[in-house]
Amino acid sequence: MDFSFLTTPSFWIKTAELILALSILVAFHEFGHYSFARLFGVWVEKFYMFFNYKFTLVKWKPGKYVKWFSTGKEMAVMEESDPNENKDSWRATEYGIGWIPLGGYCSIAGMIDESMNTEAMKQPAKPWEFRSKAAWKRLLIMLGGVLFNFLLAIIIYSGIVYSQGEQYIKFVDATEGMNYSEVAHKAGFQDGDIPLMADGQALLTMSPEDMQAILTAKQVTVLRNHKDTVPINLPKDFIFQANDEAQDGGKPFMDYRWPVVVSQTLLNQGAEKAGLKEGDRMVAVAGVPTPDYILFTEELAKHKNQDISLEIMRDGKVMTTSGVHVDGDGLIGILLTEPIKIFKPTIIHYNLLQSIPRGIEMGWDKMVNYVKQLKLIFTPQGAKSVGSFGAIGSIFPPTWDWVNFWNITAFISIILAVMNVLPIPILDGGHVLFLLYEMITGRQPSEKFQEVSMKIGMAFIIALMALAIGNDIFRFIIK
Repeated sequence: MDFSFLTTPSFWIKTAELILALSILVAFHEFGHYSFARLFGVWVEKFYMFFNYKFTLVKWKPGKYVKWFSTGKEMAVMEESDPNENKDSWRATEYGIGWIPLGGYCSIAGMIDESMNTEAMKQPAKPWEFRSKAAWKRLLIMLGGVLFNFLLAIIIYSGIVYSQGEQYIKFVDATEGMNYSEVAHKAGFQDGDIPLMADGQALLTMSPEDMQAILTAKQVTVLRNHKDTVPINLPKDFIFQANDEAQDGGKPFMDYRWPVVVSQTLLNQGAEKAGLKEGDRMVAVAGVPTPDYILFTEELAKHKNQDISLEIMRDGKVMTTSGVHVDGDGLIGILLTEPIKIFKPTIIHYNLLQSIPRGIEMGWDKMVNYVKQLKLIFTPQGAKSVGSFGAIGSIFPPTWDWVNFWNITAFISIILAVMNVLPIPILDGGHVLFLLYEMITGRQPSEKFQEVSMKIGMAFIIALMALAIGNDIFRFIIK
């Protein structure tokens, strides 16, 4: 087992990003339940950031107490409810921060939840309890967390496009096409292919939506050699093969073919001495075509400490430069021009009013694509791809980047919304399922049935978490 990653700065940066993102998302999710409960006059007993198993960092009940570092016994004394207290008030809620930074909770009076407090349910229903409200009100209270998570994603996406705009390179504008991984090659892709369609859906760029469309497609159509339209039938498990390859090697199944164009030559090194200039584009190394950066560096590495010839394109003409020295590291001493300056980028700017519908569109597209991918979890290959906090944390950047942080946070918010609406007892979707049954039949499921369902749902979630954590341990420590 290898635990060396624990000593790297990137691990702790990713950990901090993960904790901050989850804190924001869980707080917003629970605030959704809280807001609808308060709107309909339901007593929210507790609203907590993080879990407070037997210990609480800080707890506050307006007008009554503020307590730091409470233990189990101290909490039990404080949590005794005042029968004369006005439950239809925000002041009747205890607000706190626990010590386990893995979530949070909103405890709503009069409902069977993960606390399994069935004793309170044996008492007559009170007007300020969840169970006393109309079914449609209870439905909105349960959907509040999901709605707020989706709303948060929209707010974040809208903010990103308003402040940053969108800049990307379309597939058709990447004249050299794409480079493909070994798995993609086996499926039928060839380096230089330009993706056009996935199951008849037009492909524009390497957005998460288009990448997802390719990974889950039955057939992808590409432009080959800039003239031939070629259909590629993908295997059913292509997405799993690509994901496994990416996790093992850290590379996507495809990426743009970036040509090597000189931005600057370094003093007294091979390129400068051979007369290379800004704007020169590398065409071949020692007679071997090198249309992109990967092939170029691979060929240079074969000629360390040698003088070689380079074919370059200058002012639209191909010419050969001899005597270019490659040093011991396989370098010739050039700085590269950014790809966004080589190809024609598509740039879109949004004002405030335009950013909102674009944020809604982005949120909806990502949710639809995630739902399409979610069904694959219930396959043997999909089970292997399930991950917990390690898998989620690994997608954050190794250096702090606020734009990337917010982008990933928005996507996780979509995931949290979708996962919570699944019809599994103990999740919000399980409560929604019971409420829909009541609204259709006019009868509530019995409390005994709900209690048993909650236990089954709890067992399922624990098993799923065990699988996810086990996959993380195998993926990041053992393997």
